Amino acid sequence: MAKVYVSSTIADLEAERQAVIDWLVAAQHQVVHSYRPSSETVRGSCLDDVDTCDLYVLILGHRYGFQPADDNPEGLSITHLEFRRAGQSGKRRVALVRTSIPDERLSDMDDPQKWARVRAFRAEVAGAVRAAEFGDLRGLVQGLSTGVQAELEKIQAELAQRAAAPVGGGRAVRLAPRPPFLGGREDLLAELDALLAGGEAAGPRVVALHGLAGTGKTSVAVTCAHNHLAEGGIMWHFAAEDPAVLAAGFTELATALGVREGAGDPVVAVHGALAGSSGWLLVFDNAPGPEAVEGFVPPVGNGRVLITSRSALWPRGQGLEVPVLDLEAAADFLAARTGDTDRQAAAGLAEAVGGLPLALEQAAAYAQATGTSLATYLALFHKRRADLLARGQPARYGGTVAATWALAFAELEQTAPGAAWLLRLLAFCAPEAIPLRLLLQARPGLTEQIPAEVAPVLLALLDDELAVGDAVAALRRYSLVRPAGDGLVLVHRLVQAITRAQLSAEAAGQWEKAAAALVDAAVPADARQAAAWPIYAVLLPHARAVLDLTSPGMSRIAQYLGYSGSYRAARDLFQLIAGAYGESDTYGPEHRGTLGARNELARWTGAVGGNAAGARDQLAALLPIIERVEGPEHPHTLNTRGRLARWTGEAGDAAGARDQLAALLPIIERVEGPEHPPTLWVRGNLARWTGEAGDAAGARDQAAALLPIMERVLGPEHRDTLTARHSLARWTGEAGDAAGARDQAAALLPINERVLGPEHPHTLTDRDQLASWTGEAGDAAGARDQFAALLPVRERIQGPGHPETRATRDSLAYWTEQASRDRATEVD
Repeated sequence: MAKVYVSSTIADLEAERQAVIDWLVAAQHQVVHSYRPSSETVRGSCLDDVDTCDLYVLILGHRYGFQPADDNPEGLSITHLEFRRAGQSGKRRVALVRTSIPDERLSDMDDPQKWARVRAFRAEVAGAVRAAEFGDLRGLVQGLSTGVQAELEKIQAELAQRAAAPVGGGRAVRLAPRPPFLGGREDLLAELDALLAGGEAAGPRVVALHGLAGTGKTSVAVTCAHNHLAEGGIMWHFAAEDPAVLAAGFTELATALGVREGAGDPVVAVHGALAGSSGWLLVFDNAPGPEAVEGFVPPVGNGRVLITSRSALWPRGQGLEVPVLDLEAAADFLAARTGDTDRQAAAGLAEAVGGLPLALEQAAAYAQATGTSLATYLALFHKRRADLLARGQPARYGGTVAATWALAFAELEQTAPGAAWLLRLLAFCAPEAIPLRLLLQARPGLTEQIPAEVAPVLLALLDDELAVGDAVAALRRYSLVRPAGDGLVLVHRLVQAITRAQLSAEAAGQWEKAAAALVDAAVPADARQAAAWPIYAVLLPHARAVLDLTSPGMSRIAQYLGYSGSYRAARDLFQLIAGAYGESDTYGPEHRGTLGARNELARWTGAVGGNAAGARDQLAALLPIIERVEGPEHPHTLNTRGRLARWTGEAGDAAGARDQLAALLPIIERVEGPEHPPTLWVRGNLARWTGEAGDAAGARDQAAALLPIMERVLGPEHRDTLTARHSLARWTGEAGDAAGARDQAAALLPINERVLGPEHPHTLTDRDQLASWTGEAGDAAGARDQFAALLPVRERIQGPGHPETRATRDSLAYWTEQASRDRATEVD
């Protein structure tokens, strides 16, 4: 870490000054900038700070700056004085000179005397140092990345050389230069220091930094070593990828330590020297795995060992994963590295590359080399991602993302072909947790759905946990996958992109079809079963990634969204599904799949809230088509009639809904049977709309007669049974028994919370009902408190303007007033 003094005028160079400071902070250097405008007293402290810095950076514009009156015979500005002081002190100096004048009002061009001083100062700077010129912030950062970075590297080399100088023998230092940028790694470095410092076990403290190629493992290790450089001792950086090169590194260290005598083993000699020393730190860089460094890591001694490796398979307590950067830190890096102030583009690009440091550095290098803005790069990246990942010259990395990973993929093909096949499958899933155990199950009819070209290798993995485990272990040796829970793995989005890009169009199509077949087969059959919702949730992103909108699995996914309470998402997805069916040459507007999707679209359109009339009108338009295509008594036709009746009632015509259902009931009883679930659904809705039409006692009696049948046929916790219990509670209260309704609602609520979840819309409706009947039964304060607890949940889940949220707000106001009146009555 170098101490850098930043010198400039303030009024005209505020943005440039901040850009330089941000760049230096991102590069992990200590920034000093004591200057304040128009201050006599600050001159002394500024010049003192210049004396203590390692590097002086001048940003020179078109304004001369404040000129102290005392002890300043030449009338120089503070900035000019700082520049001269740095030269007198022998400090390294870098000058960044602005050629454009963004705002002439902030320059001294209108003041002949000051303008002459500006020109004289610029001439003096040009004669003393090789100044880098810039016209805007991006050009300024280009100057930082060349001139300033070169000087910082020289300073780092000098610090390392001083640290390596003998102070009593046994000193040796060989480290790569400190990385210029390592933003967003502060917590990781702190954790690494704690691991290297802790532990009571005898012998060196060993930490293996592992992660995907391009996450910056070496940068973290080298930065950690530089942070401890001032402590002295032996610090040595080994290339550990090749055993022969690693052995040669020990020969060099033994020579540097002066401990190699005769033809003895240099590894043994170094181990012996380290056994009697303390405070040493060795870096084994890019080790293939634990076995590659097993004979080289010192067995004894009071020191520290840092290993970097793509392999995640390290002994417990040694491994520390180097993750990708979080998106905010990644965007900060791009802004500081390029000088591009388009924060939205930086954030978008950070997300597009998944926070991978190598890809970020590569993008920044390409943008600087070509003069491309981050926004332009991002737009091009979306179109030609694979091509861009092969371009750009990232500093301090072995190669581009594409080149680095192509080598890993080639090695994988040779050593573990099954893992390479598995990676191709995973490449077509979404970049979220992938449920391997769920996908790789043999299911009836699945074999016929998998393309013949990939079936032999893929089917070998089905229901063979050992084969899958071997493949995952091989992928983890390159950190190409990460565990994300029991049976779940994560693959970085760029690993997926490059894996796909390496396939021919024909092969990519085959693997995409295979992924779609596995996902479609894994989607559970009944979206109404709450127990299956976690499976739907983990499959959802992968279904959206690979399934065709007209696939059966996609319709089940859409139904899951609706049944689990995401009504709007269900509506939007069925809108897409219905459109895909209707516009397809294979299906068309009157295909059964199209009609079914339109039916579901109407259902969830109404469920979103406030659009019951829209659902009714959609179903009214759909019914005659279904009657003509399917027949008047086909189950699909009867289902549509039932839904039309329901949304007729929801739209305000309760009597019309009652009459439609009453006409439908004898038909569906004859066609489906008196205890078939669709028949029971019609009976339940008939009870509801009988009550809504004004006959609460009749609705109560119908619900009471229906409930035991539903409990027997469907089960006591089926969602339709729970709906029937809710209906019975409601109409019991409406018929005059508020206390009975309250007790029924109180018994139902915990079941709904357990079966559907505490924030499901049906659960919220039950909470609303319980609060209402609590108040009607005489406990206004209790109703008030229950509505007060319910309102913020509705506002968060359904939105403040949703009709049910507004109704809850009105109920809270009503019961608050009633509770106040009751309280006043008690006082009187």
